Amino acid sequence: MHHIRLGLFLVLASLLLAACGGSVDSTPPPLVAVPGDFPALPVPAGNALTADRIELGRKLFFDKRLSRTGEVSCGSCHLQEHAFSDPSPLSIGVHGRRGTRNAPSLANLAYNTSFFWDGGVPTLEQQVVVPIMNPLEMDMTVGEVVAIIAADPGYTDLFRRAYDTLPSSATLTRAIASFVRTMVSSNSRYDRFGRGDKGAMNEQEQRGMRLFFGEKADCFHCHLGFNFTNNSFRNNGLYAEYADSGRMLVTENPIDLGKFKVPSLRNVALTAPYMHDGSLATLEDVLAHYVAGGKVNMNIDPLMHPLNLDEQEQADLIAFLKTLTDEEFINNPRFRP
Repeated sequence: MHHIRLGLFLVLASLLLAACGGSVDSTPPPLVAVPGDFPALPVPAGNALTADRIELGRKLFFDKRLSRTGEVSCGSCHLQEHAFSDPSPLSIGVHGRRGTRNAPSLANLAYNTSFFWDGGVPTLEQQVVVPIMNPLEMDMTVGEVVAIIAADPGYTDLFRRAYDTLPSSATLTRAIASFVRTMVSSNSRYDRFGRGDKGAMNEQEQRGMRLFFGEKADCFHCHLGFNFTNNSFRNNGLYAEYADSGRMLVTENPIDLGKFKVPSLRNVALTAPYMHDGSLATLEDVLAHYVAGGKVNMNIDPLMHPLNLDEQEQADLIAFLKTLTDEEFINNPRFRP
């Protein structure tokens, strides 16, 4: 009997603690899951992350009304199963118009120091404006988009909750940037291996990793750090003559002709085709390009040179790159419409 009374007392005590918020853990999950071996997530002071802002941004990201014809959203060219890149070499915008550059992955964009292949804008908030206004993509003005969503009572309620104001160009871009900022990819097999799970990578993948971070394959000079990029702009000899001027469009300096942003390699096995114009279809094509040393041009990067890698080493290197796929990221329900 004593044991029964004690059991009832413990049950009642636990219920009371739960009701009062006592020792029961009621801490909500973090807005963005950032592991300890990643830097803290950069968030601008003027656009602090909140659940309401992220939810508003998610809704806007997948809303095709942001385009001239109501056929294209941000999510049309950035597909979750492809790590939010586009499997088409050049994305299709309104009226079937084809873009001029490949749509890159959005994973870990919060850590970027500039955006687009030429680094044309410095913040995620500014980045949002460009596809909306580009006639080959969504072909709208920000003012037109604001007018459309301001006429939707559901949106006006969301904007009040998120920013305590009605829709505007400033809050529109901040909301979408908030959602994109949460797209952190950090749990690939490579990550788990680095955190102590030695069964996460097999021997071939480990050989490829040693090649990647060694001087023989020479990948790590540009693709380094937790996000596998140094955020620089390089001419990798993709062409002897470039139709797209790349970074020079921004700087107007001829020394930047044919230079493009070094992309992150996270989820690289999912983000084909490759390069700024989607001209290389497979990882094997990309590796063959680097093994050959690229095509000579006036601005080719001094790090470009033929690589002495045999077939087995190339296979090992590609096996390693596939360990950068983050299955949790591409299946995360937080990033779905």
